[in-house]
Amino acid sequence: MDLSALGERIQQARTERGLTLQTLADRSSVSVSMLSSVERGAKAPTIVVLDRIATGLGVSLAHLIAQPQRMILRRAAEQDTVQEPGGWQRTILTPVVPGVNFEWISSTLPPGCEAGTYPPYAAGSHEFIVVRSGTLTLTVDGEVVILGEGDSLYLAADVTLAYANHSDVPCTYYVAALIMRPRLPGLGRMRVDQ
Repeated sequence: MDLSALGERIQQARTERGLTLQTLADRSSVSVSMLSSVERGAKAPTIVVLDRIATGLGVSLAHLIAQPQRMILRRAAEQDTVQEPGGWQRTILTPVVPGVNFEWISSTLPPGCEAGTYPPYAAGSHEFIVVRSGTLTLTVDGEVVILGEGDSLYLAADVTLAYANHSDVPCTYYVAALIMRPRLPGLGRMRVDQ
């Protein structure tokens, strides 16, 4: 068992509940010094101590010692679909995985729709775009690229990017983005023209 990871889970559960070390010690009948050592990963607690800590936190022992998930299933009914201004629709296909900055999105632009201009991701990020149907007009740092059905494009995602459908039929496309580093504060995936 990774003692540091266990300690982090215990500390996170404690702080999420607004508990001090002393309050958890009182609830669990485990000394403050032992709790502190366990949270720092400095001591390996016995199963009895872990059970007391879990009880003090109001969680099951299994929840406390569970390893991070290696598989996360997201059913179609659980996918987030966002209706954007102008009639276009985005569906986030991928589950959220802590520490993994990857997203896969399906978008449909109605005829004549301009979805807006988006600021760059941080340097080192990557984006893949595949058109399932229709025609997608991208403007990448001022350069226009037109993608038809089945076309795909890779780009370093530290660019300004605009999506549009200038045709008279809907356009459905997929975006897979791998964000290598966090964005600078205030540079979320927001429309520049808002």
